[in-house]
Formats: sequence, structure tokens, C-alpha cells
Amino acid sequence: MANLKVDTVSGIGTEGTVFDGGLKFRSKNYLTLPKGTTTERTATSSGISTEIGSIRYNTDSNKMECYVNNKWMIVATSSQNLDGGGRGVIAGGNTPSESSEGQDAIEYITISSQGNATSFGNLVRNHYSFLGGMASKVRGIFAGGLFYNMPGGPSTYIDDMDLITIASTGNASDFGNLVQGNRADVRSASNETRGLVYGGASGPSPVVKSNTISFTTIATTGSSVDFGDMTVPRQNPTGSTSPTRLVMGSGEGNSPTDSFKSLEFVTIATTGNGQDFGDCAFAKSYRSACGNSTRGLIAGGYGFTNQIESYELATLGNAVNFGDLLNSQNNMPAMSTPTRAVWAGGNVPGNNLINTIQYVTIQTAGDAIDFGDLITPMRSGGGLSNSHGGL
Repeated sequence: MANLKVDTVSGIGTEGTVFDGGLKFRSKNYLTLPKGTTTERTATSSGISTEIGSIRYNTDSNKMECYVNNKWMIVATSSQNLDGGGRGVIAGGNTPSESSEGQDAIEYITISSQGNATSFGNLVRNHYSFLGGMASKVRGIFAGGLFYNMPGGPSTYIDDMDLITIASTGNASDFGNLVQGNRADVRSASNETRGLVYGGASGPSPVVKSNTISFTTIATTGSSVDFGDMTVPRQNPTGSTSPTRLVMGSGEGNSPTDSFKSLEFVTIATTGNGQDFGDCAFAKSYRSACGNSTRGLIAGGYGFTNQIESYELATLGNAVNFGDLLNSQNNMPAMSTPTRAVWAGGNVPGNNLINTIQYVTIQTAGDAIDFGDLITPMRSGGGLSNSHGGL
């Protein structure tokens, strides 16, 4: 068998060297494939057409791509260090018992399977109204909310950020504080390195809606830093991420019935203000969002709806109908893997709290399927995973 070593190839023509038969690599090191931006993958002047089966690394999305059926598609990958397929963590929230409103309990699930949630540990203190969480593959952070002074209240707006190590179980520790100050009904989302906290409201008298966005570096500890502003102040907005982009929107304006259907986006690695993305099908607050690196899903909403909508993160445009939740509901913590979106608990008509966990397959439109149950019925808690779309 012959060995081929080529130091330089030139003058071969527009399509490069062509080998007949199989080509085998014995190196135990690595093979470097073509890489470049989304724009660079399309030849505009050379006259070369992209061949089906071509593969490259996209430096914009940080994903491998393959050319199939006349379009570039992301190559699905997974990490072997995601606790059997991605761990979802649900924390805090309101429970049916007034004496335990604003619980400090943390529960977890393995998203790739189905079954009931298991106890994880406890937050630094009991709180609720912070529907969201931000996470790397290792760390999770829950930010803001309301602290319930037991027994009997009242509730206090807080600027806490609680830190957990996702792959283990145990109690949360203090991470730092929000630069925007005490905030309830905030949302947060992230990529592997940076977490963003946005929207919400300060209070209690008067209650002032917020358009502030701040960020934190997940691998460190400390207070968040100013990032920019949303296009409008939004209480309980939604949000889902790719590794490069956060799409956020909907949320409450002057009242729960005066809500937004608009969506906006920011580039996570930079700082700056939100820009117009598109619209949801209808204006609702108290919705919940998650997704993978290409698609975001928004579900539920004030006044109780079972509708799920989807949008494509890399492009601009309006959300479209995806399917239905098991119930008409709102205020559900959300979490995801590259293939599944999961919503846990929530509020149903009659203001009854449920413990139902449900999921959909992100790439296939359709209705939610029963996953299992939370230990305790709850709403308005935080949800995160170590396998969401921003990673």
C-alpha cells in the first residue's frame, strides 16, 4: 500500500484534488476541516456549486454543518458529560400552601428520559417570581425574584443570584447581586460563558417595569454588569438562546392584560440594546420559553392558553404555531436539550397549581406529552439545564 504525502498542491483547477477509491487516515491526532462564517460558506464568484455531503465548521454558530437536500444543516452533537442526556433543574416558586409560598426547594430531572423529579437541595433562601435560569454545562444560576417573609409575608423584591453545580446535588451558594437592583418577574438565559438577566419589575410601591439587561460571567462569582436595554420595559418576558443570540419578548406592560407580542434580540458576546426580531401570534404575559441552538419555543400565557409557538433563532421573523400543552396554563419553569423542550408545573384555571411535567420534540411540531411529576405542585419558579440551546 502506498503512502501519499503532499506538501503543496496548486494549479489543480476549481474543484481541487480528486482521489479515486477510498481514502483512509491513520493519524491518532486530528483532522482539520474547512471552517468560516455563514457568509463564507457560499461561493459567489468562483462558479463552484456546493456538493451534497460537504461538511464544514461554522465559526458564527460554533457548529458543524453538512450540505444535505440543497441546504446547509447543523450536525447534531452531544456531550457524554451531561448526566445521561441533560439534567433539568427546577427551583423555588409558589406552592399551594400559603405558609410555604416562595419555597427554597430545588428538584431535578434527566430530560432524555421520563419520570418524576428528584430532590436536589435548597436555594440560599425561599423565593419565587424569577421564571428563568442561566447555565453553562457545569454551573447554574437563579437570579432575582420575591422573598416571602414567613409566616404571613410580606414579600420583598430581591437582587440575589444563587449558584449550583448542576451535575451534583446539594444546596445553592451565593453568586452575587443584580446590578439593576431588586427585581421580580425577571428572566435569564445564557450561552456557555455569559448569562443575561433582563426585564422584570421593581417594587412594591410603586411597581415599575424594567427594560434593563445585565450580564455575568458564569465561571466566576460577583455582581452582574450593565449590558444594555430592551426595546420596551417588560415584566416576565420570555427568552431562548443559540450560542450567539438571545431572542426575548412578550411579557407584561402596564397590566397583565396590556401585554406585548413583540420579540427582540441581542448578540450575547457583545453589549448593546435589543433590536426588533418579529412577533408572537398574540400578546400574552407569564409565558415560558426554551429551545435548542436553532429553534425557540414559547408556551402558555396569562388568561390561560395551551398554545405553543416556535421561531428560528438565526433569522428574523414571526413565531408560528407549533402545538398545544396538556393544559391551558401559565407560569411554568422551562428547560431543554438539543431535542426536547420541557415545562414543569404551572398555574391552571381556578388558580390551581399543578405538578405536571410535559415535553415536546423541538424539531417536530406537535402536542406536548406527559413526562412525569414534580415533588410539589408549583408555579413561578426557575428552570435551567446543562444542555440548552446556548451551549
